[in-house]
Amino acid sequence: MAGGDFGPRATKELLRQYGVIAKKQFGQNFLIDARVLEGIVDAVNADDRTVALEVGPGLGALTIQLANRARQVIAIEKDETLRPVLGGVLAGRENVELVFADCLKVDIEALVSPFLQPVDDFVFAANLPYYVTTPILFAVLESKLPLRRAVVMVQREVADRMVAEPGGKDYGVLSVGVQYRGAVKRLFVVPPSAFLPQPGVESAVVLIDCERRPDDRATDEEKFFQVVRAAFSTRRKTLENALASGLGVPKSESADLIRRAGLNPSVRAEALSIADFVRLAEQMGT
Repeated sequence: MAGGDFGPRATKELLRQYGVIAKKQFGQNFLIDARVLEGIVDAVNADDRTVALEVGPGLGALTIQLANRARQVIAIEKDETLRPVLGGVLAGRENVELVFADCLKVDIEALVSPFLQPVDDFVFAANLPYYVTTPILFAVLESKLPLRRAVVMVQREVADRMVAEPGGKDYGVLSVGVQYRGAVKRLFVVPPSAFLPQPGVESAVVLIDCERRPDDRATDEEKFFQVVRAAFSTRRKTLENALASGLGVPKSESADLIRRAGLNPSVRAEALSIADFVRLAEQMGT
């Protein structure tokens, strides 16, 4: 395994050697397809200035490849039973900081900041567990760390929502939340056969380029996301009704807010662009 072979046969042997069994409660599906791994690493585009944060390293397949290219890798793993196998696989990798913890309970900024220098290229790379994809992703995106890009593997339907454009059936809170923080692109679809054990659905790798954020920025981002959540709280209702319900205000007040933003109260949330949501947020409280 020193050479980084995580194909089906080598992975099965590694699991046998360390007595590891994939745990459903952690959403563990270990990547065994070298082409998929190479695609992720190429998208991360790490070099000797890169500090990479990885959540859920599993058996260390991606971790090793990141460590081969990046100056520093910080890997957070929740499953303590993987300590022996990761210790073996990553032995001698002095540029890997392995932390066993629940990333949603870790102060990510405090963990990563000591490793960062002003000229560093900070990236996030992960094969995210399906059951906590959104909380983990937003924990990183919403941090104050100087994130330049994120390359994440997620369930295909989640990827579809992340890249969805206004007017589509998949467009919603997740779409706006991710796209507000960077240009989002679905890179490629990953079949179940790329994993051991195989999941019941397809996955996809998504790139979020945080250096290409939308020009329209909210003065108060908390208010911005409050409006977004309220607008999508009842998808089949008009924006007037959705905001009245989601913000807890009279319909007349929500209609006035919408008109001040230059929008039609009868429009639905899924038709609005990020710029539209920014204008709505700017009108709140005025």
